[in-house]
Amino acid sequence: MAWNEPGGGNRDPWSGGGRDQGPPDLDEVVRKLSDRFNNLLGSGRGGGSSSSSGGGGGASGSGLAGIGLIVGIIALIGWLIASIYIVNEGERGVVLRFGRYLETTLPGPHLRIFPIDQVEIVNVEQRRFREIGYRSAAGGGRQPAIRSVPKEALMLTQDENIVDVRLAVQYQIKDPRAYLFNVLDPEAVLVQVVESATRETIGKSTMDFVLTEGRSDIVADTQSLSQDILDQYGAGLQIITVVLQDAQPPEEVQDAFADAIKAREDEQRLKNEAEAYSNEVIPKARGQAARRLQEASAYKEQVIAQAQGEASRFEQLLMAYQQAPEVTRERLYLETLETVLSQVSKVLVDVKGTNNLLYLPLDRLLKTDQASSTGDAHSTGGALLENLPSSSSSSADGSAAATRLRDLNRSREV
Repeated sequence: MAWNEPGGGNRDPWSGGGRDQGPPDLDEVVRKLSDRFNNLLGSGRGGGSSSSSGGGGGASGSGLAGIGLIVGIIALIGWLIASIYIVNEGERGVVLRFGRYLETTLPGPHLRIFPIDQVEIVNVEQRRFREIGYRSAAGGGRQPAIRSVPKEALMLTQDENIVDVRLAVQYQIKDPRAYLFNVLDPEAVLVQVVESATRETIGKSTMDFVLTEGRSDIVADTQSLSQDILDQYGAGLQIITVVLQDAQPPEEVQDAFADAIKAREDEQRLKNEAEAYSNEVIPKARGQAARRLQEASAYKEQVIAQAQGEASRFEQLLMAYQQAPEVTRERLYLETLETVLSQVSKVLVDVKGTNNLLYLPLDRLLKTDQASSTGDAHSTGGALLENLPSSSSSSADGSAAATRLRDLNRSREV
């Protein structure tokens, strides 16, 4: 029968005897629970002890051993939990034993000897960002507030001008061991290295080159030089990109530089206009020169051909004159008269049948000459203009005819 059932006499299960109704003594309950727990976990000692004191000592020793075992198991479990660590994706674990580098572990679960081993977790895929020459802070608007750092930003160019340069560097860790142990503050070293490389690059460039077309070259040279220096230091950092945020003259001289830039732009504009005008005028001049050269060449060929024709005609005339001088003289005389008289008005006078007083109708003669000259010009002017120059050809024909006439008269006189 259970001790708390009706009829059980309300006996105390710990003391074996009945008690009065009421709560048990707390100290007594704890003591009895401890003794019972020790009796369950402990084992009796040998040696024939039969006294109650001897039995109590054996129970106490066995209870301490059980507690020690439980504590040991709990400690072992805690040690195992503390010795297991997990490296996430994109990270590396640097294991130190007694503060000395042991190994670098890859992502996944790993075991270490706690507490002599320590693990430093380093993120090698995170892209970090550093600012050089300025600092950005969260402002009230959408755009962050930018604060200039003149100590880093002001740099000297090759032509001894000062330029305000602002850079942004993006980098990541490529060697966790070197990052942790080779340098004291890798980020500070990175800033100093990039600043030094930028000063060296800009110190080899002029102000105009920095402010205009040299930005890409400056960025490439700065990144290459900075990476070489970081590798020499063994900083364990990899520069991904270097961005030239801004490059301007100092605020004190920006107005003067703006005027200089405007003057340079005006100079370039005037040069472009001059080149455009030159490209327009020179082809026209070359075309006119080529046309005149062609005209001169054609006139040259024409004159040479005329001269050759005159020479050939004169040679033929000479041959005819050598064969029949009188006939040739007569023919030349008649041809000359025909040439001269065909171009003037003629008045035929019968000397035998006229009076001493001769009347010449000059007004009719003048009108006839004008009409004949006009008709001849309309009929033969086009052909003459096409073949020979107008003024020179007529004068040449007249002079040639006059020359032949004089030669013929001289020959007759002889």
